[in-house]
Amino acid sequence: MLGEDFRIVSDVTTAGVRHVTAIPSALVCSRQIDFDLEEGRIRHLRYTGGCHGNLQAIGALLEGQPVEFALDRLDGINCKERGTSCSDQLVRILRALS
Repeated sequence: MLGEDFRIVSDVTTAGVRHVTAIPSALVCSRQIDFDLEEGRIRHLRYTGGCHGNLQAIGALLEGQPVEFALDRLDGINCKERGTSCSDQLVRILRALS
């Protein structure tokens, strides 16, 4: 599917915390997504590149939320008719990890 060319470059679990780094699709503005998963909850979500304020807001809103929260709310968000978005890329990455 268009836009699903993300790449997980690191997926390491230390002391029960899963640390993930991924490179999203070239269709979106962000260049990297980093986050932790702890007991099924999203922690420390950081985007590199992209719409800085909006992506900081997404990180703040998702902090401590269950993965399902992000899946339910961000799936399929389309930015500028690209068929995906920075937040949709996060959803696709989370699904690939499960």
